[in-house]
Amino acid sequence: MLYLVFFTFFFQARKVTAVDENFRICSVPRYCGKMNIKFPFFIQGRDDPRCGYPGFEIHCRNNYLPSFSFGDGDYIINDIYYHNQSCHLSRAVSFDKYAICSHSIRNISLPSDRFLLPSLQNKTFLFFNCNLSSSRDLSRYNIHCAAKNESNATLALFSNDPMLNFASEYCDTRVVVPVAFTSGEGSLEGMLNRGFMVEWLASNCSICEASGGKCGFDNATSHFKCFCRDRPHAWHCTPKNKNELRFKLGLGLAASSIVGIVLVILAFYYFIRKFSSDNIDENIEAFLKDHECLAPRRYRYSDIKKVTNSFQDKLGKGGYGDVYKGKLPDGRHVAVKILNNSQSNGEEFINEVASISRTSHVNIVSLLGFCFERSCRALIYEFMPNGSLEKFIFQENNDRRLKWDKLYQIAVGIARGLEYLHRGCSTRILHFDIKPHNVLLDDEFVPKISDFGLAKLCLEKESAISMTGARGTAGYIAPEVFSRNFGRVSHKSDVYSYGMMVLEMVGGRKNISVEVDRTSEIYFPYWIYNRIELDEELGLEDIESEDDQERARKMIIVSLWCIQIDPSNRPTMSRVVEMLEGFTNWLTIPPKPFLSSPPRS
Repeated sequence: MLYLVFFTFFFQARKVTAVDENFRICSVPRYCGKMNIKFPFFIQGRDDPRCGYPGFEIHCRNNYLPSFSFGDGDYIINDIYYHNQSCHLSRAVSFDKYAICSHSIRNISLPSDRFLLPSLQNKTFLFFNCNLSSSRDLSRYNIHCAAKNESNATLALFSNDPMLNFASEYCDTRVVVPVAFTSGEGSLEGMLNRGFMVEWLASNCSICEASGGKCGFDNATSHFKCFCRDRPHAWHCTPKNKNELRFKLGLGLAASSIVGIVLVILAFYYFIRKFSSDNIDENIEAFLKDHECLAPRRYRYSDIKKVTNSFQDKLGKGGYGDVYKGKLPDGRHVAVKILNNSQSNGEEFINEVASISRTSHVNIVSLLGFCFERSCRALIYEFMPNGSLEKFIFQENNDRRLKWDKLYQIAVGIARGLEYLHRGCSTRILHFDIKPHNVLLDDEFVPKISDFGLAKLCLEKESAISMTGARGTAGYIAPEVFSRNFGRVSHKSDVYSYGMMVLEMVGGRKNISVEVDRTSEIYFPYWIYNRIELDEELGLEDIESEDDQERARKMIIVSLWCIQIDPSNRPTMSRVVEMLEGFTNWLTIPPKPFLSSPPRS
C-alpha cells in the first residue's frame, strides 16, 4: 500500500510540473501596433479565442490600428484602461461639417450585453429639420448648415442644456452622440472626433492576474476560467502557503494539491452542514456553477484579524453583524462586516457574494473579498469615509444636513445605481432593501448602494419573480411584497422603496411614525402630496433659492410617482433618471398613491 501511495504522488507530481497548454498559449504577449491586447479582448483571426471573452473580438486594421465593429459602423480603440474596464473609442470615419449637415450621423448601437456608456459622460444632441421661425430662443444652437434657412435648421446641444427638451418640439429627428471631452475642442466636429468612453461587462480579470494566472474562457463549460501553470481554475490560481511548502519537501507539489482539494471539500462540507435544506446538494452545486467566475478574493480568518487589527475599530452594528474598519496590505482602507450566527447568515452570505460580485458601477459599493472559514463569515467592502446617508438627512442630525444641490445629486446617483442593477447587468439584480441606512457616501458624497443580503437575481427578460414571504424594512417595503393582492413582485418594488427614501431626504423625517406598526399609515407623503396638488408653499427646511425649490419639487413629484400602489403605474429607474434630469414643468402630478389616510394631520 505504501508503494502505491508513493507512486501515485510521484506520478501526480510529474504531471503538475508540466505547464498547462492554456496558460502557455495565453501567456504570449499580444499587440496591435503599440497597444497591448489582453483579456477580455482578442484579435480576430490572429489570437486564440480562449484567451478572450466571446463577443470581444477586435480587428487590427493594417496591423497597427485596433477597432470594433458595432451595428452603426466601425470604431477605433484609442486606449484601453484595464484597471477599471473601460476604453476610449472614436468613429473610424471622421466627423466633418458635411456629415453633420447631411444627417448621415446615426445613434451609436452598442451591444448592451457587453458594453455600456458611463452614466456621468456628457452627450451631444444633434437635432435635424428644425423650424426656428416659431422659436427664436433656439437660434443660438443653430450650426448654420443652410444660410438663412430657418425652416430646415440643424441644432447642437449638450445633455445639461436647459433648452434640450424644448428643442424636441421644433425638430423632426434627434441623434445622440456621447462625448468624453467638452472643452478646448475648438469646433463641434473636433469635439465629436475626440470620441467617448465605454465600459465593458465581461468578468473582471484582476483577481486571476494577481494570483499569477492568465484570464480566458472555457467554451466547453461557457464560463470564465483562470488559466494557471498547473491547470485551469475557477477564478484564481491556488496560492502557496507554508503548509504547502512543507508538503513539497516531503511529497512534492501533488501532495499539496491533494491537500488543497481536501480542504476545499471539507469547507463546502461544513457549508452544507451549516446552511443546508432538504435539497442542499442541488443548491450548492448551482451556486458554485453560477458564481465560480465572479467571486472576489477569498481570505482566511487569520487574514481578517490582521486586516482589522484584531477588530480594534468598530464602525457600527447591523442586523446581520458588526462592521469594523480595516486596512489591506496594499494600503486600501476597507469595511469588514463580520456576520453573526443567526439562521439567515447563509442566505445573507450567498446573496452578497452572488449579487454584488456581478456589479461594477460608480454608485454600487465594491465587494473586495470574503472569508468563509469555520464559524467566521466575513465580507470586505471598500471603505466609505462619510458613512451612511441617514446621518445627513434627518432633522435630529440637523447640523449635518446636506444642502439641496448635494441631496439632489445623491438622489440622481442612487437612481443611476438602481438603473444599473435593473438593466446594466447580464442578470437583473433586485435589491429589496433600499433605504438611507444602505446608501453609503464616499469622501466626495458620491452615493453607493450597499447591503445586498436580501437581493434576488432574475433573468433580464423576467418582469416578475416568485418569492415567499416579505423582505425589506418597514416603511420602505412595496405593497406587493407583503401582499400579492397589490400585484406581482418585480423591479418596480425597488422603485417604490427608492421613492419612499427620497421623500425622507426631502422632508428630513421618517415617512412612517415609530408609534404605528402598520406600514400603510403614512403621514409625510400624504401631507406633501396635498401641498403639491394645491401648489402651496412646501415649507421645507434650508430652501435658499429658486433652484433649491426646483430641486425639491422635482424630487417630490418623482417620488410620488415611484410610490404608486399599482406597480404598473410606477416608472422604471431609467425613466426616474430622465425625470430627475429633465424640467420640472414637464412633470405631471400623479394620482394620490396612498393605501389609507393617515391617523394624524
